[in-house]
Amino acid sequence: MEKDLTRDAAQKQLPRWDGPLTHPFYSKVLKRGLDFVLAVVFLFPCLVVMLPIAVAVKCTSRGPVFYRALRGGYHNRPFSILKFRTMVVGADQYASTTALDDPRVTRVGRVLRHSKLDELPQLFNILKGDMSFIGPRPELLRYTMRYTPEQQCILWVRPGISDPSSIHLINLDELVGHDDPEGCYEAKILDEKNRMRVAYARSQSFGLDAKVFWDTLLCVLKKNLKREPSARSEMPARQGGNR
Repeated sequence: MEKDLTRDAAQKQLPRWDGPLTHPFYSKVLKRGLDFVLAVVFLFPCLVVMLPIAVAVKCTSRGPVFYRALRGGYHNRPFSILKFRTMVVGADQYASTTALDDPRVTRVGRVLRHSKLDELPQLFNILKGDMSFIGPRPELLRYTMRYTPEQQCILWVRPGISDPSSIHLINLDELVGHDDPEGCYEAKILDEKNRMRVAYARSQSFGLDAKVFWDTLLCVLKKNLKREPSARSEMPARQGGNR
């Protein structure tokens, strides 16, 4: 399991890709500047939200406020993604995929996951330069290590808080179900996510990022208002009934 790997050991095993970018100045310079400025602007109002969330997490379940885990990053550099802890301590020792109505999820964690507020601490990942607002959602190390040569272009660009797959698969726990969530994820979801990641990496642009940014906000809002179409009804048309 990737939790047993050190950062240096993981970096030696992750695939490295230095291929051409569709918009190199935007990707390497302009986008990084925009990410930093927006993260600074959002940080202070978000702290007003994060502080009571931190208190709620700490007071309602045993363990740390934040969850840190290694993920595959930009140009094969592993990094520690930061989230509010939404599960009981040691939950990742049993399975890395969250099942529908997963008993490992805490009461506060269920609210945070539904609202996506558990992702707010990733503003610090953006400020540090490990992540972007929009980019391929970072994957578990063991899946990143299995990228095919075609999929390695995912590492062209910084991973993000959201990407097209985050929108299309926003109800992932419903899709993987109860019985074998990890097996279902690997068999029916992972290839689709990687396909969308590759498509994003090969066509990254300001226009695309702006669209994904606003689509993400709208999708999260609809999810919290329970107006979004069921994720179960979307995948059959795209994956032959596998979702």
